[in-house]
Amino acid sequence: MTTMVLVNFPVSDIEASTSFYEKIGFKKNPDFSDELVSCMIWDENFFIMLLSRARYKTFIGEKEIADTKSTSSALISFTFANAQSVKNFGKLADENGGKTIHLDNGISEELMYGLEVQDLDGNCLEPVWMNSEMGKN
Repeated sequence: MTTMVLVNFPVSDIEASTSFYEKIGFKKNPDFSDELVSCMIWDENFFIMLLSRARYKTFIGEKEIADTKSTSSALISFTFANAQSVKNFGKLADENGGKTIHLDNGISEELMYGLEVQDLDGNCLEPVWMNSEMGKN
């Protein structure tokens, strides 16, 4: 059985967030979307559920929703075929209201390249490319 990963993000504006995710390459699944939720598909195994803050709150009980514009809660990493694809994804995010940060962690681009990409609400994605040939003997 293949594992599917569904990430839930609280968002302040479902329509604006849905548009942002569509512009950076996700597709909306209308079967699992309504006025409180947008199911955004990257591929057959990776989905992001954009939940209105009210809907998200129903999953977390007494906890508070993190202010992801000022606090990091998680980095959701997913892989790309090459470093340029990661850069293109980051550029699309920047052009559509997101924020992209490249942190130099001392790892050469020939080995690995990644970005932190923040959506309109500060939720963080971490697109990454890793050279699968490096380290093989």
